[in-house]
Amino acid sequence: MSLAADIRRVVYDLVMATGRIPHSTELAHVTGAARDEVRAALRELEEAHMLVLQRDSGEVLMAMPFSAVPTSFVVDAGGVRAWGNCIWDALGIPVMMQRDATINTACGCCGTVMTLHVLGGELREREGIVHYAVPARSWWEDVVFT
Repeated sequence: MSLAADIRRVVYDLVMATGRIPHSTELAHVTGAARDEVRAALRELEEAHMLVLQRDSGEVLMAMPFSAVPTSFVVDAGGVRAWGNCIWDALGIPVMMQRDATINTACGCCGTVMTLHVLGGELREREGIVHYAVPARSWWEDVVFT
């Protein structure tokens, strides 16, 4: 297994267990790789669109569907609290973790609080709107904005 593949596995193992995306120093410690090797592997994963890195620090910003920074899409999946990058990602977290979840967010237009429930892999609320301001074909042009 390549270091990049190992790093990706460790990132997802840790974020699904804790809700928190690990820093490169933690990844170096867990894998036994040098921090420079970890950073190179992270850049490789970003180039393959498997992760998104923070522009300034080079740390992981997004390990889709998880966000390393607070967002307005808060997911509580079986006691693990995580942030989704968008509503689509927030809905993907409980499915990926194979857990029931509550998603707390707000309407992007009016700010109305919204609480969604995923039980047994299904969204219980049957009404609402998911709006995509950018066509899917263009998401990677600026995935942080999207």
